[in-house]
Amino acid sequence: MAIKWKSSVKTLIWLLVVGLGCTGTFSLLLDGINFTYKTYFDTPQFEGEKQNYLSVLSELELNYVPKEEAKQQIKVTAEEIHEHRYRYGDLNEQIASITAQYEDKINNSPTPEVAGLYKTERDAKIADITKNFQDDEHVRAKVLKEKEQALDEHYMNLESMQTGYKYYNATFSYFLVNVDTGKVHTNVNVTDYAAAQKLLREQDVLWHETYTSKEPLYFGNKKQVPLENGQFEGIVAVPKWAKKSAPIVDTALYYKTLKQRFFIYTGISVLLLIAGLYTTKFLRPSTFFIALRPYYTKVPFDIRLGAFAFTALLAFVFLMSERPFRYYDIHYMPADRMIFGIFASAFLIAATLPQAWALWKEWREESITTLWQRTWCYHILEFIKKVFFVRSIGMQIVILMGLLFTLGFSAVFVAVESGLIIVYMPFVLLVGVPVFLYILKQTAYFNEVFTAVKEIANGNLRADLPVKGRSPLAALAADINILKNNVSFSQKEQAKSERLKTELITNVSHDLRTPLTSIITYTDLLKSPNLTEDERSAYVEVLDRKSKRLKVLIDDLFEASKMMSGNIELTLEQADIVQLLQQSLAEHDDNISQSTLQFRVTHSENQIFAVVDGQKMWRVFDNLISNILKYSLEYSRVYINITSAGEDVIITFKNVSKYELGGNTEELLERFKRGDTSRHTDGSGLGLAIAKSIVDLHGGELDIELDGDLFKITITLRKSVL
Repeated sequence: MAIKWKSSVKTLIWLLVVGLGCTGTFSLLLDGINFTYKTYFDTPQFEGEKQNYLSVLSELELNYVPKEEAKQQIKVTAEEIHEHRYRYGDLNEQIASITAQYEDKINNSPTPEVAGLYKTERDAKIADITKNFQDDEHVRAKVLKEKEQALDEHYMNLESMQTGYKYYNATFSYFLVNVDTGKVHTNVNVTDYAAAQKLLREQDVLWHETYTSKEPLYFGNKKQVPLENGQFEGIVAVPKWAKKSAPIVDTALYYKTLKQRFFIYTGISVLLLIAGLYTTKFLRPSTFFIALRPYYTKVPFDIRLGAFAFTALLAFVFLMSERPFRYYDIHYMPADRMIFGIFASAFLIAATLPQAWALWKEWREESITTLWQRTWCYHILEFIKKVFFVRSIGMQIVILMGLLFTLGFSAVFVAVESGLIIVYMPFVLLVGVPVFLYILKQTAYFNEVFTAVKEIANGNLRADLPVKGRSPLAALAADINILKNNVSFSQKEQAKSERLKTELITNVSHDLRTPLTSIITYTDLLKSPNLTEDERSAYVEVLDRKSKRLKVLIDDLFEASKMMSGNIELTLEQADIVQLLQQSLAEHDDNISQSTLQFRVTHSENQIFAVVDGQKMWRVFDNLISNILKYSLEYSRVYINITSAGEDVIITFKNVSKYELGGNTEELLERFKRGDTSRHTDGSGLGLAIAKSIVDLHGGELDIELDGDLFKITITLRKSVL
């Protein structure tokens, strides 16, 4: 236990080390560019601050013109008059536009007086537009007014810039001279450029820039306002005596400290990450995590994948938003938040790595199909498939539950707004009550079906269930009735099989014991030394006959077994059925001649062909003829007929039995079943069973019909042309 605990602690420490290494390395990649500058005054952030200051300085100091003087400098050109005149199209287009604008207002006016006011307003605008195209001075006055309004807005904006200007003047010092006019602009207590250079020399300032007349120093907007745009020479600097509380100075000092912290932090992080990655080849997965993996894999795969994605995304968000050196503004991130961000990101990375390891290992070991089957989505889809496996049942349940849910949900609105009961109650009476009664009725019917199934399972095969209507439960009741009848039939067949099995064992024992007993008896007699040659020859003849009889029984038994199992191959070819029958009769010609039976053989054609195994089909005819010779009544007739009927060949054998056969024809086709129940005749009882098996293998049919003592066998074979 102590070893497992130490292994788990080592793994947790390794995860935390790698997590901390990742946070600093990530910060180095994203924020390192911010700390590659020598000082804050070399950064793009300060460059932006400087440009903002110079823009404000240009507007409010260097190129400033008083408002009244600026208005006196306003001029209107012929191009501006033309642009204003055709701003909305030519005269006809503008008149049409004004007319369309007032047409609806006039037509929809509530009173004639209002309509008259709209017409007066419309006519005044049309007259004004018409005058625009007749009098340039009329247009000039309008353009001049627009420019004066724009100038007023500009000077209002300048007033709003005063606060920013004061903020920048607390940080920046400048001494600039207009090259064209010689006017000095400065916020330091010097009057000439040489003194300014001495005051703002490089060793006495945090930053400075020198400007010449070749470098424009204007960042304002001159489209609407006629301002001065002189060339300036001089110095702009951030002196060391600037206020310590000025944000730019504070940021510059903090940047230096933050830069040192950044490289210490990222350097340690990179070393931790390298050490963590190096130790991976020595560090084995913790036994604690390995022990947890079987429980972890029991969670659906998509849930685990979602948890991994969530923690990975959260780790990424923390790395992006809580980076301690994302910005170098002194007021951006307090120390406690900085520490929290580092350790929170490290913890989230440490929580993500084991999940990634487990998911990757499972991905490598299992197929995509197996992983899909382990997902929650897969089980939901399978559940939905089961719900709608019988679509009618699924739809009924959904509709009924939807109606009941609607009734219950609507009751909340009725409780809030009692007036809705007028609509709600008819819906309850016409829909809710019938649905409720229908569910109760189906529940009662289901209980009846459930009870019947339980009784069938207990072996109590009672009367058939009532099939009520055409509902899915009615169909289920009908299927249960079929199942019950099949169970009853199966029980009868099982009882019959047990009885036949008993008879089979009895008959096989009897038929095999009889010749075997004779063989043993006569073998013992042959051992006697006092036997004459005639006696010895007689005994040997009996032994030969009984051994052949035993061989026939055994061969028939094996052949019947092969036939019943289907473990036999047929050699199919086109054969003349009439000729096969005649050959079989010829084999028994001596026995037929010695018997008192009269055979009547007829056929509809001289040649009737079918695709069969000739040797096997000859065996069928041989077995049937042998049975006829054994079991037919003496001095009776035997009728054999072959007929071609479409695609079938029909062969019938009819004879009168000398023994009472009973009414069950199926048992005559069972193995070891003989018409001679007293078993006085020779035979294995397998003849008909073998014959039927051969016919079945050919895809044909062998049927038996009994009418008193009249015994009829009908064989139907499929014929075809090769």
